Parts: sequence; C-alpha cells; structure tokens
Amino acid sequence: MRALVISADGFEDMELFYPVYRLKEDGWDVTLASPSDNTITGKHGYTITPDITVANVVPEDYDLLVIPGGKAPEAVRSDRDALALAGSFMDARKPVAAICHGPQVLISAGVMKGRRATCWESVKDELVAAGARYTDNEVVLDGNLVTSRMPDDLPAFMRETLKLANKSSRRMAA
Repeated sequence: MRALVISADGFEDMELFYPVYRLKEDGWDVTLASPSDNTITGKHGYTITPDITVANVVPEDYDLLVIPGGKAPEAVRSDRDALALAGSFMDARKPVAAICHGPQVLISAGVMKGRRATCWESVKDELVAAGARYTDNEVVLDGNLVTSRMPDDLPAFMRETLKLANKSSRRMAA
C-alpha cells in the first residue's frame, strides 16, 4: 500500500506530518512529492525534504493521494503536473484526501463539480463556484474523496481516510 502526499512551502505543519505518521503507523509506504526537490518549510517552521518531484511521479504506483493545507496548495495548484496527477487519481477513483486549503488543488484540476466536500472557511466560495456542494462538517466523504476543514479535524480526517484507503486497497488486491 503506497500513499502519495503532495505539498510545498507554507504547508500547515500538522496537516502534513499527522497524516504521514498516521499512514506509516498503519503500514503504508509514504512518499512526499513537491513541485521542486528543495526542502520545504511549514507555516510553523518545520522542514521536510520531498522524496520526488511531482513531475516524476507515476500515479499508477500509488493507492492514495493526500493533499495537506496551509498556503502550500496555492503553489501546488500552479503546477500543471500536480493538477494532472490529482486529476488522474480522481479519474481512476483512487482515494483522495484533502484538508483545509487542500481542495484548492482539486478545484484547479477541475474535478470538484458535483462533489460534496468541505474545506477551510475562506475556500468555501471557491469550492461552490467550482460546482461542489459545500458541507460544514469535520469530515465529508463523497465516493473516493475525503475532505476536512482544519487541523482540529485531523482525527476524523485520518479515520475516514484510512477506512476508505484500506477498503480500496483490499478491493484492488482481490
């Protein structure tokens, strides 16, 4: 089971590290991708070096996509390879989990029309303008998509992400 996390400078520290360690704890092989191979720095000063650039990711190699929030999605959504990658996960109906500002990447990838989702409050209007149905809940599950609003939602976000991803991995292995 392989998970891909996409982020860039300005990520919300908890929204990147909590999912990474929670996935590893559950036995997932986790890869961090970024538009650049330079070390990235979170909003609160924590740093991490990407394993791979987004341009070098082969989507078929991964079972799950996680998009943390913070200011990083603004940089990620301007990268064409990242948008193609997000779109390929959604098209393949693989689990995608986005928290806080993370849905901005999915909005720019053009895959939110008709989906039910949540996000950070300031992203709500953009989500609705993209054709999504906004729901103000700590976690929203819509098919292969899991979304949450903020760091306080991380326990529910990861509970539903792991439930969906483990179910999907078992189905693909069968």
